[in-house]
Amino acid sequence: MSGIRIENLRRSLEGVVASVLATADGDGMPNVSMISQVHYVDPDHVALSYQFFNKTRRNLLLTRTACVLISDPATLASHRLELEFVETQTSGPLFESMKAKLAGIASHHGMEGVFRLLGADIFVIRSIEEVPFLALLPPPPEPPLLPAVRQCVAELDTCSDLDALLDLALECLERHFGIGHSMILMVDARERRLYTVASRGYVKSGVGFEAAFGEGVIGVAAMENTPIRIGHMTSDYRYGAALVDTAQRAGLLSTRPVEIAFPGLPSPGSQIALPIAVGKSVSGILFAEDENVMRFGYDDEDALAVLAGYLGAMIELLREDEEELSDEPGPAGKRTGKSITARLHQADQSIFLNHSYLIKGVAGAILWKLLREYTSTGRTEFSNRELRLDPGLRLPAHSENLEARLILLRKRLEERQSGLGIEKIARGRFRLVVEGPVTLEEFDGSGSSGTPVANI
Repeated sequence: MSGIRIENLRRSLEGVVASVLATADGDGMPNVSMISQVHYVDPDHVALSYQFFNKTRRNLLLTRTACVLISDPATLASHRLELEFVETQTSGPLFESMKAKLAGIASHHGMEGVFRLLGADIFVIRSIEEVPFLALLPPPPEPPLLPAVRQCVAELDTCSDLDALLDLALECLERHFGIGHSMILMVDARERRLYTVASRGYVKSGVGFEAAFGEGVIGVAAMENTPIRIGHMTSDYRYGAALVDTAQRAGLLSTRPVEIAFPGLPSPGSQIALPIAVGKSVSGILFAEDENVMRFGYDDEDALAVLAGYLGAMIELLREDEEELSDEPGPAGKRTGKSITARLHQADQSIFLNHSYLIKGVAGAILWKLLREYTSTGRTEFSNRELRLDPGLRLPAHSENLEARLILLRKRLEERQSGLGIEKIARGRFRLVVEGPVTLEEFDGSGSSGTPVANI
């Protein structure tokens, strides 16, 4: 191979300019076609989008060789890649990443529903040759991203709790990367869903918004543990209105919960989602978007992937060791505010405060436990440890993301301003703040009205 490296040509692999693929049959008869995507895999491999059963495909399977012409959209500089076919992948991280990018390319060219990825054809790069051409002057160099990563890591390293870490991470994206719209979602492994715990740059925070594994760029990134990046938005990966809860669709609830809508941009041009992971275990997703098309390139993906990996390590480090609490209940305090009616829908552990949806799932079960303790004993102080040990909460064995669930609950209560709140009082300890009389009701989904269970 020449001294030209494919890493230095990644701008030519974004799909802005269509590439030309040449193959030949067993008799040497050439066949030339346009190809939607040449995808960078590693310094020695690229992947081509396999979309149609045609002569090109037959030639590849017969001779296992191909030649691709790629062009830089900024300078029009062109390079020829001599390739040797290795295999076709029809699932997995690489396939899903190419599928998302192809959907964006198809949308840009008005070909949604036509361009559908059948497989990712993997090739070894045998040589790279520059094709003489009247190229344009290169654009001014982009600001280097490594200093931005270093600055972010240095700032995040000062965080001593998860709440501060999540908010500071998104602030760093804006200050050091110029990314104004972002969010962090954490994984609920048992339900195979993600829930938003922090966001920045949106009119509404969207804290509590949920996405299922495999849904949109966020869900696919979580499912495959790989970055998913789209340079032109497509309906295939848009988030519509909030999903109807599974229990509602099954007829377990008589009323539809008004769930939390996706807080994203109404017309994004680009989106990127990166796993927050330690090894093969995904604990969350770092998501960013922009109104401009092609905002995030390969270099942005690399830099943000490093930052997301660091976040994963910090989240593990900040899992809190809880302090023991006295068995004595804390003071109930004066209840001078308006009355609060909390209703639990048992089918999905969703909580309604004064008839308005607040939260569901594990976070809902946690709040219900706190309220029941409070209404029965007047107790207001609790520990993370007791939540982990409570079998009624049905936490996973390792209780992953408990702190994130408490952050989610705290932020939702703050947004609602309903007279309830949670405040941290020590490492692994927090206080339930109650401003008015509380009435608890349970709804079992059988169609009967809520049953009062406590009033204080």
